[in-house]
Amino acid sequence: MTDKHLTTEDFDYYLPEELIAQTPLEERDQSRMLVLDSKTGAYQDDYFYDVIDHLEPGDALVMNDSRVLPARIYGVKPETGGHLEVLLLNNIEGDKWETLVKPAKRAKVGTKISFGDGALTATVLEELDHGGRIVEFHYEGIFLEVLESLGEMPLPPYIKEKLDDPEMYQTVYSKEVGSAAAPTAGLHFTKELLEKIEAKGVKLVYLTLHVGLGTFRPVSVDNIEDHKMHSEFYRLSKEAAQTLNEVKQNGGKIVATGTTSIRTLETIGSKFNGEIKADSGWTDIFIKPGYEWKVVDAFITNFHLPKSTLVMLVAAFTGRENILRAYEHAVAEKYRFFSFGDAMFIY
Repeated sequence: MTDKHLTTEDFDYYLPEELIAQTPLEERDQSRMLVLDSKTGAYQDDYFYDVIDHLEPGDALVMNDSRVLPARIYGVKPETGGHLEVLLLNNIEGDKWETLVKPAKRAKVGTKISFGDGALTATVLEELDHGGRIVEFHYEGIFLEVLESLGEMPLPPYIKEKLDDPEMYQTVYSKEVGSAAAPTAGLHFTKELLEKIEAKGVKLVYLTLHVGLGTFRPVSVDNIEDHKMHSEFYRLSKEAAQTLNEVKQNGGKIVATGTTSIRTLETIGSKFNGEIKADSGWTDIFIKPGYEWKVVDAFITNFHLPKSTLVMLVAAFTGRENILRAYEHAVAEKYRFFSFGDAMFIY
């Protein structure tokens, strides 16, 4: 089968529901890690705290420092008392946001919504598809502080448990608020492990990509060529670009943490003919088998949903058969899957 005829079904695999991790491990770096050689398809079982053994002095470890917004807020319509759930997706400009509202039929244009005894109110400005609404917020003080006091973390739909400590759904280096979901490959790092990695001579490099909820949107077309990716905002600083170029020139590896870091680096590499430059903008890059890699030499990632664009991205690096065989092994060995699950190191 040639790559251009790949269908969504070609990226399916069997996953028993009990392997979907519902809670994070107390010790972040104690998760398991499946190490996969993308060229031979050989794999070995390891633990995340040993990731340092797979990094060499002079390599760059690239991480996404985006922080998850407490983006799910519950409000009422003052005139009827009807309850609404609002999920913030993108900040369009000023206090205008793209949101998802449930039940959407209660949120016509002009509807007013009140949150937390009126500390925050919103007006619906525009109706979009699939329950999407453009709303404008009204409040006093600093919006993110108001949101912190009222909102809750929008955990992925497959996680049914309540999170005791919301900070467990943030990476230890999260800084730039703006994601609707965590860049979960980074959840395995502790500050101590990062210090050890840096002490080994590995450069720690940060970029920002704000993860949209489109990351959980299933692929609804058969032919993967027909799938349209959602857009996400990214930023790479001049200093980070300079460090990555130096690492490349000196023969070091660029190791990306998670698919969000991969998408940012490869977007920039594709835009500048393989060069790494400071840049920011919106990306809807869809990396799938047949893609020619520009920047990333190895990466850390979690186990992704069957038939998802993220499995397709990983397969573009490893080959489809290699990744599906590794996933089959992970299922047999009862690895933990998805956001709070175990990791892979792929080189």
